[in-house]
Parts: sequence; C-alpha cells; structure tokens
Amino acid sequence: TDAEVSTRRKTFAEVQTERLDQAERTVLIKCPSKLNEKKLLQYLSSHGNVKSHFFFENHGISALIEFSEKSSIASLQDAVGIPSASEHHVVPFKSRLFTFTLKNPVSQHVGETPPRLSPQCHIPVKDLIQKLCLADSINSQMYILLNEYQLTEENIKLRFLACSLVQDFARAYFPDSTVKPFGSSVNTFGKLGSDVDMFLDFRDTGKHATKMQKGPFEMEYQMKRLPSERLATQRILSVIGDCLDNFGPGCVNVQKILNARCPLVKFSHQPTGFECDLSVSNSIAIRSSELLYIYGCLDSRVRALVFTIRCWARVHGLTNSAPGTWITNFSLTMMVMFFLQRRSPPIIPTLDRLKELADEKDKHVIGGYDCSFVSDLRKIKPTKNTETLDVLLGEFFEYFGNFDFRKNSLNLRKGKEVNKPESSPLYIWNPFEQDLNISKNVNQPQLEKFIAMARESAWMLQKEDKTQQMINKEPWGLAALLIPFGKSNSRRMKNRMKGIGSETIRSLLDSLKLNNANSQQKAVGK
Repeated sequence: TDAEVSTRRKTFAEVQTERLDQAERTVLIKCPSKLNEKKLLQYLSSHGNVKSHFFFENHGISALIEFSEKSSIASLQDAVGIPSASEHHVVPFKSRLFTFTLKNPVSQHVGETPPRLSPQCHIPVKDLIQKLCLADSINSQMYILLNEYQLTEENIKLRFLACSLVQDFARAYFPDSTVKPFGSSVNTFGKLGSDVDMFLDFRDTGKHATKMQKGPFEMEYQMKRLPSERLATQRILSVIGDCLDNFGPGCVNVQKILNARCPLVKFSHQPTGFECDLSVSNSIAIRSSELLYIYGCLDSRVRALVFTIRCWARVHGLTNSAPGTWITNFSLTMMVMFFLQRRSPPIIPTLDRLKELADEKDKHVIGGYDCSFVSDLRKIKPTKNTETLDVLLGEFFEYFGNFDFRKNSLNLRKGKEVNKPESSPLYIWNPFEQDLNISKNVNQPQLEKFIAMARESAWMLQKEDKTQQMINKEPWGLAALLIPFGKSNSRRMKNRMKGIGSETIRSLLDSLKLNNANSQQKAVGK
C-alpha cells in the first residue's frame, strides 16, 4: 500500500521519535466487562480529542487510547480516583493505567456488539500450516507466514507504551531520561509475542552544548562519582528495579541481574502483557537495531526470508528461547543477511558499502569502533536482483548445507567468506565490535544439526511434486518444511549427517594448531 511505502521511507530516528511522542499521549484502560465502545469514547472525548484507539484481550478487555494532546491525560487524571483501600492498602502512585467500571451496570443494552479485539500473539504453527496449504506458491506461503507473525501497528504502540510507563518512573529520579525500545521491537524483524528490550538513556540530546559555551565560567554539576561506569549502571538499575517492584502497577516477577555482561532488570508488565528487559543505554545495540531496520526496509524479500527461516529453525529445535549452545535468532538473522549479500547481484548492500554512503551526520564512533552507515534510505540504490522467494529459500538451505564452516567465517562488513580468526564452530563477525563473534555460544553438535536440517530441507524442496501433494491433500512447499522431520526420514537424516561427524574431530585438530602465541593471546582475550 502507498501508506506503507511512505512510512517505510522514514529514517530509523524519525520513526522512533514519532512513536515515543505518540506513547507519551497514550493511556491504558482496563474496561468493564459489558463495554459500550461508543459511550467510552464519548466520555474520553470530553477530556480531549482521541486520535486513535484499539481494544485487546488481557484478563478481560483493555483499551489503548491515544489522545491528540498530552494535556488531555492530565485532564483525565484529575477526574480519576484512588482505589478504596478496603482489604489492601495501595501505593499512591498515579500512572497512566486506569480501571473503568460501570456505575449502573443494569442500564446496559442487551445484544451490545463487543468491540473488535486486536490479536497480540501469533497463531499456533499447526494453524499456520493449514493456511499455508491453501496458498498457490511458496512465494505466497512465505508472505502469509510474514503477515501472521510480524508485529502489528497496535502491538508496536503497546510496546512503546510499556517503555513510556517505565520512563515515568525513571523520570522521578532523572527528569531528562528517556526509556526506548531496541532490538526486535524496532528493527522490523520482531515477532508477535516476543519480549520487549528497553534501555534507559541519559544523554541530553545536544540541546545543552551550545548554551555551555557562553559566559566567563566553566560550569558543571556536582555529581556523585563512582569508580566505574559499570558500577553506576548497576546502582541505577538496582534502584529503578526496586522502584518498579515496590510501586509499579502491574510490574511483577522483578529480577535484578546486575552481574551479567550487560546488567539488566527483567520483569513482567501485566497491563500490556509483555516480558520486559531493561538495561542502561547500549549504543552499539541501537546501531545494530538501525542496521537491521535499514535491511528490512530495503526489500520485502528480506523480512519474508528471515521470518521463514526463524520459524523453520524453531520447529526443528535449532533455536530455543532459553539461552544455551544453540543458534540464536540474531545469529540466524545475520546468516540470512550474509546470504542475501552473497547473491548475484546482491539483494542488500554490505556494511562497508553503507558506510561509504554515510555523510557527516551519520558518523558514529562508539568505544573506538566505527559504527557509521547511511541513515537515509533514499541514498541506497534498489537491487537489480529479481530472484523469487521460493528460489531464495531453496538456495539458502543449499548454501549453508554446503558451507565450509571449518575454514570460513561470515563477515557482513565485507560480504565475504573469510578465514576464521579462531576455532569456534560457527563464526559470524559482530558487524560493529569487529573482534567479537556473535555466535560464540554455538557448539559443534548444534551446528551439525543445523547443517543436516538445511540439507534435508534443500532436498525436500528439490524433489517436491506440488501438484501430487495438493491432490493428496498433503502439506507442500513451506508447509512440509514446518513439520518436524520424524521417524519416517530418520535413515535419510543419518545420511545427511555423513561427512559431518568427522568435522568435529577436524575442528579439534584445527584448534590444536592454534598454539602459536598470537592465537593463544586472541583466544584468551575473548
């Protein structure tokens, strides 16, 4: 649609700013069970113009209400009371979460049509498979999967609202701070039902710098000084974690994980239904989010292929929501990006190419790493590649089913297979922190399982007789790939594993060769 194309061309920063602003004009209401939508909106309009709204199911019906003016919220808050403390005593924190109940429920009309509810999670795989069988091509199947799984407009609004509500707490201590989502909530690859990663940002957006130069004095705040930035991060998160735990309406299961490499606070936010992870500003993570945003916006095939591969990996137990030795969704997404850079002609540009297109305002050096790349999508030439998604899907499995993982690593900056700098089974260069491997956690058995599944899937797509399968009412195309490869093909799977097992031994030998001082130094420094 035209509307979609016009929203697609905005820069990452423009979209973020717009959404954060929208969230600040938004409230969340737990509605009465017998709800008259018209009456609710009529009442709310007495506080100001309602710009948009939707209803969703969350232990009853909730409504997200976006006003045109922020002042409407203050007007509504003035009219709202504090819960009567009969059996519980309440913490008198006034947020933008309200409960509405009817004063005279009797006067409710019978046969009232309930409001349309926006789904906040995707359909189960078995229902998806049935839908896919009705499509006419693998191409359409992949777009159906994308449409079922991707974040909806409503879900994105709810994610930004969750951040905005946490920001209200942070601002009680740090009035200039902002809380913003990063990762899958904003990079165009988020799936319905995924967690919300959010971070707390204290950077005053350069408004300050110009004023400071005037006058005869060097002036600065007196602030508490701590021996390290890490300690400051831990203290801030600890206090905000306690604050959410003690006073945050609907914030439950608050866990402070302050000794992690990246300290964070995990909590469930009941009013929006999200699992949230709050950390303190991580500039490189934001750059990764923006890079993926750009790739996701450049060509519709990019997202369709990523969603398909991630769903396929999940069905076959190659990925898992718990941390461990399996491939992460982020690594998988980067593998798809690398594959698309390797097509001829390339479907998406390399990071080095995006860096060449960057201008002054796109320059970002973070902790000594150059994280610059173009932000204006219009400067990137569209690809001349016309391969269809069914071709790309088969080629993806073919490519990685036969990739020389023993010798080569994936480098998205150059878009080239380069010799592995150390012996991790799977080596994908972190696009920004060039000395890190984003798939360092993956072990040899997990990689071998991935290779076997990719080979099996490539084979299934090649030998497929679609017409026959459709006549027999059997799942075909993508649908067939989303059914776990069971007992029937266990013998074939063993063959796929052939020639892989010995790689484990080879990789051990390779790692023994790493005994020159330089390599040891590198391995220890990881």
